Amino acid sequence: MFLVPVMLILVVMGILLFSWAVKNGQYDDLEGPAHRILYDDDKDMIPEDARTDKPKQAESQAGEHENSPEDEPRRS
Repeated sequence: MFLVPVMLILVVMGILLFSWAVKNGQYDDLEGPAHRILYDDDKDMIPEDARTDKPKQAESQAGEHENSPEDEPRRS
């Protein structure tokens, strides 16, 4: 009879403490923004002819362009 109310009080205190910690930013990611600055996000500034990883759209256009009849030499 004594342990059940004590455990309920402890559970409620734990939930309240957890919600307080979340509201006050105790679980915020402090290292994520510092590491995110190191990620390379300037791929759009690299010229297409200098890229080592060709975009899929450019590859599909290149595949269509390779077999086009316009590239064949004209015969007169």
